[in-house]
Amino acid sequence: MTKSYKAEIIAVGTELLLGQIANTNAQWLSEKLALSGINVYQHGVVGDNLHRVKEAFEQAQNRSDIILVTGGLGPTEDDLTREAFQLMSNLELMEHGPSMKKIEAFFQNQNKIMTPNNKKQARVFKGSRVLFNQQGMAPGMILSYESKTWIFLPGVPREMKSLFTNDAMPFLQQLTGNEELIKSLVLKFTGIGESALEHELKSLIQAQQNPTIAPLAQEDGVVIRLTAKEKSEERAEKLLEETKQQILSRVGDYFFGENDETIEQKIISLLNKKKYYIAAAESLTGGMFTDRLISVSGASSVCRGGIICYDTKVKQEILGVSKETIQHKGTVSEECALEMAEQVSSKLHANIGISFTGVAGPEQVEGKDVGTVYIALVSKEGFKQVEKLMSMGDRNTIRKRATIKGLEIIFNFLKS
Repeated sequence: MTKSYKAEIIAVGTELLLGQIANTNAQWLSEKLALSGINVYQHGVVGDNLHRVKEAFEQAQNRSDIILVTGGLGPTEDDLTREAFQLMSNLELMEHGPSMKKIEAFFQNQNKIMTPNNKKQARVFKGSRVLFNQQGMAPGMILSYESKTWIFLPGVPREMKSLFTNDAMPFLQQLTGNEELIKSLVLKFTGIGESALEHELKSLIQAQQNPTIAPLAQEDGVVIRLTAKEKSEERAEKLLEETKQQILSRVGDYFFGENDETIEQKIISLLNKKKYYIAAAESLTGGMFTDRLISVSGASSVCRGGIICYDTKVKQEILGVSKETIQHKGTVSEECALEMAEQVSSKLHANIGISFTGVAGPEQVEGKDVGTVYIALVSKEGFKQVEKLMSMGDRNTIRKRATIKGLEIIFNFLKS
């Protein structure tokens, strides 16, 4: 029977604690380990302090089978990973000749004087499996200490990924003897919240075994990650497809794509299929919606463009919203939003017009509360739709949510 290994990831670096950089290494490593059947039980971040790093290492030694450490292998005084592990383990450090030669050659090629502290990067633990760093200076290491496996990797993402992919991952696969293949499928939904989606799928989630079903809220909607373990890719894909169909039979109305597909990609594809052109009038969103559309390759074939009409005079004099509408209904109103969509559709010769107007804050506008948003959609065939949102958050959050809602409205219209 294959042993179940507990893995842990420790990132070393005060810059991570200060929020100066994000700990993307742990996220990437967790994903790769999960796909290889190795369960990550702990993430840790510790600053550049010798005794705190040693303490973190001691805790990991007591609770995990595989410990991956990123960072702290550089040449400066605050790079303390080796020193902390030596303090814990009393293992001997030695100079790794090939790494030292590479460091010396680098400085020679750059016509720079190598300071003595750079020699620190070539130090490795005696008896460890040294991972030669093709992307940088400091090598990685794999070693066993009191029946636990320790893997030390540089903190620079490109260096870490190279060493892990080429050296550490093959070692771990051999160590764990995991013969199962793990495949994942991400299903993406819009227009439904995480709690509502989970409610609709409650019985499936409670009965889950293989594949596992994991709902997750994201900025652009909700995703479900399906993960199957099988002996063959064909069997894993069959399980994923069967579970996908069970899910879509319940919440298929909200489904828009898989894996890396975006809703704007689907919109551009549907516009092309229907031979429709789209144009946008953006007050509140200030071009954010149009930017999302034109980020898709080939958007020029269906996206006419947009008019940013943040100022009232631009709404009236450039876009053509009537003076009466603005005076009697206001710029933040259903009537103004509808007229904006009609005018931009007409002026830019588009089949579909969409508009955004509202109050992003920090104060009320025309007696309307912060977070009040109107989105209108019109088509040349006579379709008209206006949705009112009440959104919470700061200015950019309100604008982003309006943009995402606009994408949802367009997608639902085009797929019908």
